[in-house]
Parts: sequence; C-alpha cells; structure tokens
Amino acid sequence: MSTPDLNLLVTLDVLLAEGSVARAAQRLRLSPSAMSRALARLRETTGDPLLVRAGRGLVPTSRAIELREQVSQLVEGGKAVLRPTERLNLKQLVRTFTVRTREGFVENFGPALIARIGDEAPGVRLRFVQKPDKESGPLRDGAVDLETGVVGKSTSPEVRAQALFRDRFIGVVRMGHPLSRGEITPSHYSAGRHICVSRRDFDKGPIDEALEPLGLERQIVTIVGGFSAALALARASDLIASVPERHTGNLRAGMHSFPLPVSIPEFTISLLWHPRLDADPAHRWLRGCVRDVCAE
Repeated sequence: MSTPDLNLLVTLDVLLAEGSVARAAQRLRLSPSAMSRALARLRETTGDPLLVRAGRGLVPTSRAIELREQVSQLVEGGKAVLRPTERLNLKQLVRTFTVRTREGFVENFGPALIARIGDEAPGVRLRFVQKPDKESGPLRDGAVDLETGVVGKSTSPEVRAQALFRDRFIGVVRMGHPLSRGEITPSHYSAGRHICVSRRDFDKGPIDEALEPLGLERQIVTIVGGFSAALALARASDLIASVPERHTGNLRAGMHSFPLPVSIPEFTISLLWHPRLDADPAHRWLRGCVRDVCAE
C-alpha cells in the first residue's frame, strides 16, 4: 500500500474552508493552475469531486462537508505536534489580539480585562471590533482571534466554544417612568411604547412570542441596531428598552431596570475561537483572562 501524500490534507483543509480555487491558491501562495492540479489529485485520491460548479462558484459535495471538520482537526493536530514547546514570558510578550464582541461587552468587561492584561503583559494590546453578525468567517480566516456571543446555527462546526456566563433580557426605563413604580404586569408592560433592538430589521422576537398567548402585543415605535442606542432613547423619553442584563450593566447607570413580566429563556454567552489557536500559549492565556473577568 502506497503512503498517501499528507501535504494534501493542508491543501484540502484550505480548499474546503475557502470554497474557491483562487482564494485557496492565494492563501497558500500558489498559482491558480498549481491549486487546480492539487484539487485534481485530491479528487483522484478521495474518489470524490469534493467541489463542484454551481453558477459562477463552487459548492462542496456531501462527502466534502463530512470531511471538513475532520480534516481541520487533523491539520491543527499536526501543527500542534510539530510546534516547538515554548515557555510563555508574559512580560516580554508583544502582540495585538483582535476581539469581536456585541455592544455592551467592552463597556462592562473591558476595563477589568485591560487592567489585568496591563499588569500581566504590558506589551499586549487588545483591538475590539463590533460584531454585526454570527458568521464564523473572521475566526476562520484569522481576522479575529477571539469572539463572544451565543452559539447558533450559523456558527461553524469547527469553532471552539466555552461558556462565559448566563444572561437574560430585562426591561429598562428612565427614572420616574410609570413603570418605575409599582407592580409591572404583562398588560402594563405591553401597553407601553417600545424600542426593538434588531440587526436584521426584524420587529418580532422572543418577547413578542411570549406575549402572544396572553393576547397581548407590544407597540414597537422604533427599531435600532444596538443596545446603547436603545438605552439612550429610553433614558431621554418614555420609551421602553428590553436588553440583556449582564451585557448592559454599565450602560444602564441611573435608569430603572425590572424583570420582564413574561417568561423568556435565558441564554449563554460563550467565548469562541478557531482550533488553530487552541494550543497557542499566548492565546490560551488570553482566554483565561477573559473567563476570569467574566466570572467576577
């Protein structure tokens, strides 16, 4: 039995991640013709076309989809085996980590995280970027080192995830608002004028689904793309904002918060990263810092 060319695993991993011969060639610094020849060898070796033409692009076959996570783990495992053991010296570490988060994370957890990193590794810099969607592409292509969020259907299966904390939605109004006094019933809550937070212009969500069996419906006055905008509007008006409790702690200072009068499932905020960074000592240290700060 002939020994397979294990270099093809790296090529296959990149091809399946990119779904494009041209982008895979660019990432591996090969010519498009060389990448096409490599794809032909992979097709011959696996006995499957792997990527097939669909319009102007390529789509993976069912066999390729089955192989994607397995190949990624094999490649990352091989890299970990061959990576030299290094002793991490945090005082000499000079590195910038890009962290992608939803609105509110930096305001609540950023100060403590930056202070801890400054004490332990003064040469490390954090670059926080906004998270407009749940796509895992930035983690996969290396544009982002870490991400926080709720693991969902659009989260790539190869992405690593570790729970940080549980959160829930609460109602928030300005001090002196009618809902800041007395008992809040579902009818009192739904009768108010509401702000909807949606990144996709949806005006319905879990809160509306919980009110529907009671024969109640919120009056959505405006739709905004983020929690801080919703809280700013609620602070300066009689509008009602419904936002995550832990994510918006500092943003709600000076406002009245209350539990929603309907049952909404809690959700888990997780830390997400690509497996290629699993064994990276500096990345592992940063993950520990984030976990500790969120636990506090």
